[in-house]
Amino acid sequence: MGTSAGRRAGLCALLVLGTLIAACANRPTGVLGPVAQTATDATEVNMLVATTRAPSTDPNVLFTGERAPKVSLTAFTVSIPPDDRRQIGQVQWPRSLPSNPQTDFATLAVKPLDGTKAAKNWLDQNLPPSRRVLIFVHGFNNRFEDAVYRFAQITHDSRSDAAPVLFTWPSRARVFDYLFDRESTIFSRDAFEETVWQVASDPRVNDVIIMAHSMGAWLAMEGLRQMAIRRGKLPAKISNVILAAPDVDVDVFASQWRSLNSPKARFTLFVSQDDRALQLSRRISGGVDRLGLVDAQHFYAELEKTGIVVIDLTSLRSGDDALNHGRFAASPEVVKAIGQRLVNGQTVTDSDVSLGDRIGVAAMGVGQTVGSAAGLVISAPIAVVDPATRNTYQSQVQQLGRSVSETVENPAAD
Repeated sequence: MGTSAGRRAGLCALLVLGTLIAACANRPTGVLGPVAQTATDATEVNMLVATTRAPSTDPNVLFTGERAPKVSLTAFTVSIPPDDRRQIGQVQWPRSLPSNPQTDFATLAVKPLDGTKAAKNWLDQNLPPSRRVLIFVHGFNNRFEDAVYRFAQITHDSRSDAAPVLFTWPSRARVFDYLFDRESTIFSRDAFEETVWQVASDPRVNDVIIMAHSMGAWLAMEGLRQMAIRRGKLPAKISNVILAAPDVDVDVFASQWRSLNSPKARFTLFVSQDDRALQLSRRISGGVDRLGLVDAQHFYAELEKTGIVVIDLTSLRSGDDALNHGRFAASPEVVKAIGQRLVNGQTVTDSDVSLGDRIGVAAMGVGQTVGSAAGLVISAPIAVVDPATRNTYQSQVQQLGRSVSETVENPAAD
């Protein structure tokens, strides 16, 4: 009797959740189809994208969240509205398609590149006088277009004097595919290492900065660790490594760090003790702290002995980031500090940023009940506040709702 009542309660919760999600206005997908530039005062960001994602048959999507056996290279031009029509730190997604460059982020050009020679030609045209390259690695739960537009925003808002190169790995952008995404970072280690090596080995490049967010920080550290072991040390051109809200086990990071063999590159960590996404990650990872949650009292002194700079963003206002997981990109103070100081080879401290994922995998901490009614309900608040997950939640709710309905109708199925 109690079990049946519990199932019915779970079904009711799913129905309520479905209503909430349906009530949320979803932004359109497939925004990568090129449009004409209609805003003369808009800013254009040219970037090179390297990805291990499988191609999509939809030209407005380009790449899926599945895995491909080889790296694909693509050149993008993204238009960003004038600053007086947008909020610094935010991606201005179109409400309908086609995008309007006057008010929205918009794709102006997409050009597939064939091999490293074409990539080198792209560098010929886009390497700034500083001869500096910024390589960005996104985190968990990102579609291809999420990664492209977010990096375009970071590049623009930071005003960094560097050629932007995005490395994007296969993420299904579904909160219940945390483990798939995690395995995809392992799958992409070799490709990331080779991408960094090709850039750092180019004689025209003087300086390489690597910036990685969330789960992408694990991929970046693994790739660098592998490079140091394979080649004896990291290339001298890698001057800065920025890890923002790193979803990395602190013990694993210590092991990775030792393998880097006293790197010359400056390492900077952006951390927040109230990062809710990393708190959930810690819960499903055996209670071991994530690097992005490090506490000053226990870890700062040890990290600083190695030369690692730790910047605590806990006191920084999060704006629209309900999970406090993307402060490095969403905060105008931080993103400007990244571009004006870190990317240019200087140090940054807490005072420099005026201090004053969306994961939704808590379900995996409930007896590993991924896909269960209880798990979905627990994750529901994250789906509601995180626009990146709403688009995928509707189908999960419907599918799970059917499953729960069948179970309620047939209790003998237990």
